[in-house]
Amino acid sequence: MDLYEYDESIRKDGFGVIAGVDEAGRGPLAGPVVAAAVILNSDFRIPGVRDSKKISEREREELFNEIMLVARDVGIGTVDAEVIDKINILRATKLAMHNAIVQMKHTPDVILIDALYIPSIKIKQMPIIKGDAKSASIAAASIIAKVTRDRLMVKYHSVYPEYCFDRHKGYATKAHIDRLMKYGPCPIHRKSFQRVMSLPLPFQEV
Repeated sequence: MDLYEYDESIRKDGFGVIAGVDEAGRGPLAGPVVAAAVILNSDFRIPGVRDSKKISEREREELFNEIMLVARDVGIGTVDAEVIDKINILRATKLAMHNAIVQMKHTPDVILIDALYIPSIKIKQMPIIKGDAKSASIAAASIIAKVTRDRLMVKYHSVYPEYCFDRHKGYATKAHIDRLMKYGPCPIHRKSFQRVMSLPLPFQEV
């Protein structure tokens, strides 16, 4: 069963309007967590839509533009590092998803979410393990969330160029850890994350 057939099988169960929801940025040491909610048109397929982690950056950008152009509805929610530190990354992820869902102009009959459940949303939900590899709607949301977050991290690079956020997007790469060790955390680093909290002191002045 391909990703679009999966969604169609759910429509045949009586759910005419499906929204897929996914996030990007739960794991990085810096930057926001971003979620997207996408309602695709049931009678139109976008070739190439699949799990964003399996798509090149260039193709993700192309698919992002097409999804934004032809999707019935798209909502995006962003929660920054300061809030992540206050409420923890899981709750921040759910908050970003909540914000993405309520931003949509249309109310779906069912929400397909990649492995999570959002208690604050009173719409039928189906948490799906590895949903971005099964559902076209979730895959489309994963692309929107990933591209949106990557673009934000490129913007942060212009503010904090010493960390090279444009390259690693805040993930715990060796280059990122080396720069964290040298400069210490900046305002968009997640101070509650162990890899940041456990850095040796003192930090070098930036």
